[in-house]
Amino acid sequence: MSDSVITPETADGTEAEAEALAGRTYVVAADVNVRSGPGSSYRKVGRLSAGARVTIQCQKPGETVTGPTGTSKLWDRIGSGRYISDTYVRTGSDGYVAPRC
Repeated sequence: MSDSVITPETADGTEAEAEALAGRTYVVAADVNVRSGPGSSYRKVGRLSAGARVTIQCQKPGETVTGPTGTSKLWDRIGSGRYISDTYVRTGSDGYVAPRC
């Protein structure tokens, strides 16, 4: 599979609608693989570049990862079957910033 860029799912696919649905987007701190579940052993389904913005639909615990913003077991669901480690997202928090999945 090629490294495709992933954007959050929305009804009409626009960034404006993604922000309206969740109310807030967050910046990706460094290039990161998007996984089908909350861990690096899950299938890679895409890639996001540093500076991309994501909407976090919900968060759940998974594999502990050390990334650019620290170490955490939280994973952010950014779409159906699309997860990235919270350590790659600048949320301004070490804890939950979205509902639990």
